Amino acid sequence: MQPYGIAGGNSKVVLLYLILPALSLPSSMHLIQMDSVQRWMEDLKLMTDCECMCILQSKPISIEKDEQKEVILSSQYRTCDNLQLLLKRAWIISTELTRIAQKLEKNRWQRVHSMTVRVNCHVRSMINEYNTFTRNSSEEMHQFEKLLIDKCSEFTAFTERCIQTEDEQILKSMKSSINETLTNVAQYFGQLIELVLTHEAQNLLRQIELSDSMYITESAISSLFSLTQEGSHLCRIIAKEGGVVALFKICRQDCFRCLYPQTLRTLASICCVEEGMHQLEKVDGILCLADILTDNSHSEATHAEAAAVIAQITSPHLTFTQHLSSFLENMEEIVTALVKLCQEASSGEVFLLASAALANITFFDTMACEILLQLNAMKILLAACSDKHIVDTPYSRDQVVTILANMSVLDQCASEIIQGNGVQLLMEMLFERSSSGNSAEVAACERVQQKSAVTLARLSRDPEVADAAVKLSCIPRLIKLCRSPTERNNSDSVLVACLAALRRLAVMSPEGLEDSDFQQLVKPRLVDSFLLCTNMEESFV
Repeated sequence: MQPYGIAGGNSKVVLLYLILPALSLPSSMHLIQMDSVQRWMEDLKLMTDCECMCILQSKPISIEKDEQKEVILSSQYRTCDNLQLLLKRAWIISTELTRIAQKLEKNRWQRVHSMTVRVNCHVRSMINEYNTFTRNSSEEMHQFEKLLIDKCSEFTAFTERCIQTEDEQILKSMKSSINETLTNVAQYFGQLIELVLTHEAQNLLRQIELSDSMYITESAISSLFSLTQEGSHLCRIIAKEGGVVALFKICRQDCFRCLYPQTLRTLASICCVEEGMHQLEKVDGILCLADILTDNSHSEATHAEAAAVIAQITSPHLTFTQHLSSFLENMEEIVTALVKLCQEASSGEVFLLASAALANITFFDTMACEILLQLNAMKILLAACSDKHIVDTPYSRDQVVTILANMSVLDQCASEIIQGNGVQLLMEMLFERSSSGNSAEVAACERVQQKSAVTLARLSRDPEVADAAVKLSCIPRLIKLCRSPTERNNSDSVLVACLAALRRLAVMSPEGLEDSDFQQLVKPRLVDSFLLCTNMEESFV
């Protein structure tokens, strides 16, 4: 679980300006000599009539509802900002408590006391700040606030007595009591933060469920999404409080269609935790997602965000996706819709989301590969890779080659690869390098190299594919990746995949290798060749 802290986000400040109209003095002398009150009384009727007409022409007749919306929206923005401040303060306190425990272990009594005083101040400030922007705190929250403040005061008094004595025996006897008090402070602090976050999640969900206003609902969903970005713990709280149920309720109402993309994006964030997945299954979320993906009347943005939810809930990195029994029932419809989305994607982002969902589904169930084969998905994906505006990053190529690698276990894939010029694409992917040096992009490039080598190894059991690979000089490239650590960014996974592909091609075309390459990279056991290459020094000669 991540510590409470600020994950980022744009704060919105509402500025109110009062514009005072300039007053011009009349030029006629008789107006100056006339009594001002009398003059005002004479002009009053015309002035008020004119003012009334201006108001009627430029303002709605009833503004109470609009004013109420503005107040609520402004309040939500302030609440979001205040929650960010609260989370930042909570993160500071949790960090300080950890440091106190470390100093206490080393008997640094002076430091323990000064840090305890600081924590005491932070706790009181946090509670005051929160009570300033919330008016409906529960009685339970007030009880924990009092317990926490009392424990902090007790903690400070304990440590103050410790710095006033130098007797080691007394200090040793007090240490266990201080440890116990520190544990209590941490416990009450954690429970209070949990209550506060639960309370705020409940408020937002109540607005989503009860409001019939588009603006208020949109703002509440936006605030809820901001909370999900604070870490998995907040996602669990939102899921437990019925967040998934409330959001799918929005996705089932046509009047909120314009909010579907934002709602689905929030759902994808919540479903990174097991509680969110369980709730999704309970409310037939898979069926709802399938309906959205197969409904052509929805916008591309809505389809893309639905694909993002599918990608999230089928992620192979999650260990709790096995209970999604309803997914198998709707898999063919979902896969068909995702392939169509890949084919018609207007941007790289849309293609990335759709292809990521497909890639994860191929891990989720092997039947998906057969469906993809029937839909000519390989041809569509290979064609997309030739469009640099659609497949424009290593992340997109990672998804495509993942699908190809998983489909390559099927015998029928070899002919599809040949027809779609797929061997040429796999060869190009062996040269994948990061242009920015960003660690995430470098990792994506490594995955592209590894999976393209794996796909070549699997497909090269077909003589036609192996022959095409040899003609495209795949063997020299694989040898260089094995022998040059910088070419593969020192990745062991890339090395193993390249050795496997090289050995498969060497069987089909042994004449393509020099004797030294054969003796070192093909003939020995795989583990021996691996150890030789990992210990190989880079040659600059």
